Amino acid sequence: MKRRELREHTFKLVFMKEFYEPDVLESQVNLYLESEELAEYTDQEKEILKKRAEQVLAVTEEVDELINRYAKGWQTRRMAKVDLSLIRLAVFEIRHDPDVPDKVAINEAVELAKKYGGNDSPSFINGILGKVVRTEEA
Repeated sequence: MKRRELREHTFKLVFMKEFYEPDVLESQVNLYLESEELAEYTDQEKEILKKRAEQVLAVTEEVDELINRYAKGWQTRRMAKVDLSLIRLAVFEIRHDPDVPDKVAINEAVELAKKYGGNDSPSFINGILGKVVRTEEA
């Protein structure tokens, strides 16, 4: 599984969190992992994907605090769920994955926003992530 594919599928799993209670989320994740969309991937690749999503979701509270700090005039509870999920994934990569350069995390989030978000999603996401990176570097 290429990194871009891993990121896109991870986004979809993180996005699911917004719609399912924790007791139902796991079964929904398992259904997604067994779906036609992932049929070409090995069990090992699916396990990597699942673990990656779990890592992102494990730091959601920390990430949301950071997002709320830098998203002037916005709070995570008011953001579009697609945008929020993409920002969470990118902030996770920026803060917790040393293998992903900050610019790559931002660019990939913006590209996924073009595909899945609204018209303003790419610039909104880019703006918040830019603030996170600039402030974290300082």
